[in-house]
Amino acid sequence: MSASIARATVRAVSRRKILPTRAALTLTPSAVNQVKQLLQNKPDYIGLKVGVRTRGCNGLTYTLNYTKEKDKSDEEVLQDDVRVFIEKKAQLTLLGTEMDFVETKLSSEFVFNNPNIKGTCGCGESFNI
Repeated sequence: MSASIARATVRAVSRRKILPTRAALTLTPSAVNQVKQLLQNKPDYIGLKVGVRTRGCNGLTYTLNYTKEKDKSDEEVLQDDVRVFIEKKAQLTLLGTEMDFVETKLSSEFVFNNPNIKGTCGCGESFNI
């Protein structure tokens, strides 16, 4: 059982050298701090789960949910004592992606800087690969 927690934006990244990592997803310090904050008062949940679903004008969108357990097919990313699980369907779309948390005067959201994206919609919520 999971509960939706936040809105996420997707950005296509070009001309960025991708450094090889062991994790499919890397988190910025700002994202790590936000995940820790979100989970601080939720002892039943062990981390966040990133998924993908068909939605929006460009095809796919990421989902972020609290999770109480790791599914058999989930890939686990452990960084700075923060656990993020990637659903099987989203694993290939996230390879080499950086998850960031950005706060502006008007919004605060997780942003996925993804070098695999071929196109996004105008609002940045959906993408295609």
